[in-house]
Amino acid sequence: MLASTEDTWSKVFAQHGQRYQPAGFIFYDGNGQSGCGAAQAAMGPFYCPTDNRIYLDTSFYGELANRFGAAGDFAQAYVIAHEVGHHIQQMEGTLDRVRGQQASVGGAQGNALQVRVELQADCYAGVWGAYNRDRIEPGDIEEGLTAAQAIGDDTLQKAAGQRPVPESFTHGTSAQRMAWLRRGLETGDPARCDTFSGQV
Repeated sequence: MLASTEDTWSKVFAQHGQRYQPAGFIFYDGNGQSGCGAAQAAMGPFYCPTDNRIYLDTSFYGELANRFGAAGDFAQAYVIAHEVGHHIQQMEGTLDRVRGQQASVGGAQGNALQVRVELQADCYAGVWGAYNRDRIEPGDIEEGLTAAQAIGDDTLQKAAGQRPVPESFTHGTSAQRMAWLRRGLETGDPARCDTFSGQV
């Protein structure tokens, strides 16, 4: 899967006269260490911009299938493609720019910026899917959309018995996550993944 993202983004970057630098990938079991500090299973998969690596706890895919009801190889691929999306953002300077903006605004505004970061990574995951249509089997797209729906902030808060609080969202609603993943899948164009202009 990681090799597939490398092939895809190497093609995309080459179209713009640029060279893609692949992200590293680290599996860990329960507890680990990253360039961004501790890596713990409760954190879920994450990208660390300090060392340009993706960290994935080995138990996460079981949780994705059993707790979130999002089984399947495409759901698993979407998770990795989303984290690779953050690596693209790091290469583009987006993560540094947003961190700078977040440092000068309050919590709710900072969260809103983070939502845009996450939705763009979802769209980039969709772009990967669009470039790999020949590998997509019937039902795969639905698996990816089910995963996106399952990990929306509103859905997670409801599942925890809480009333959804939009100001606390950091990844976007289920509807937003599905919409931006679908946009990437349908357009195959990273330029259409600008979540920082207008409404998301």
